[in-house]
Amino acid sequence: MAKLLIFGYSGFVGPYLAKEFLKDNYEIVGSDIIEPTFGDLKVDFYKSDLLNYDEVNKLIYNVKPDMIINLAAISSVGLSWKIPQKTMEVNVIGALNILEASRQLENKPKVMFIGSSEEYAPSDKPLNENSPLNANNPYGISKLTQERYAELYRKQYGMKVYCVRPFNHTGIGQKDTFVLPSFCKQVAEIEKSGKPGVIEVGNLDAIRDFSDVRDIVRAYKLIIENDDCEVIYNVGSGKAYSLRELLDYIISLTNQKIKVKIDFKRYRPVDTPFICCDNSMIQIMLDYHPEFEIFDTLKKIYIDYLK
Repeated sequence: MAKLLIFGYSGFVGPYLAKEFLKDNYEIVGSDIIEPTFGDLKVDFYKSDLLNYDEVNKLIYNVKPDMIINLAAISSVGLSWKIPQKTMEVNVIGALNILEASRQLENKPKVMFIGSSEEYAPSDKPLNENSPLNANNPYGISKLTQERYAELYRKQYGMKVYCVRPFNHTGIGQKDTFVLPSFCKQVAEIEKSGKPGVIEVGNLDAIRDFSDVRDIVRAYKLIIENDDCEVIYNVGSGKAYSLRELLDYIISLTNQKIKVKIDFKRYRPVDTPFICCDNSMIQIMLDYHPEFEIFDTLKKIYIDYLK
């Protein structure tokens, strides 16, 4: 039975990733700085701080995993502007701690790092894997740096280090500090109040490619089970919508009248106008096709907040 170690297990994506691998009877070990709030999965959990090399090294040595997927990150672009130092620490030093500990093992595990569409230079066309890289925010820069170290460890130590560039994804359980859960939560609260209300939003003109998190973790599994670790795949739906379109859909789910108020404090210092994934390569190379539509996902998130 293959063994997978997931760092950042207690976050939004952790349980979805575990469920995807449990379908094929993987042994799953999760680790995070905080305890998971979900306990219904067959996963062994060990608390560790990714920035503490001794803790990371001890855990990897004891577990001896076949694969490691690192979900731990400062994953919000907006937050990365407020804490750029911490963003680099978690996203780069944390990754280095995993790489250094992994290379000490006789049977070195496959390691996967989660990058981002934010690594690419702004473009008004769908982004493919050959699009220019030129991140314009602290989060994107940290992910580019992570990829360079992955390449270094592949070349210098012969390690199988995988990198992937997912585009935006969401689902039940994502924090409401992210835009779509924020919309869903605010609209659901107005619906439950039984009277008209106002919701505050940031830039609604931004056009983004959003996927259901279940499609994203399925891609991660396909990629790390594949033998070629040098190919970096984009993962996204291939469809882009403005935040205004997505908000209008969420508002259509309520019977209450809602006024939308623009809050300029929610604007980012730099906000790329258009981000869409060209997912041709992963479709051709790994026969990957998204299964879920974002509007169905939004409805599920909204209903979850109503409960």
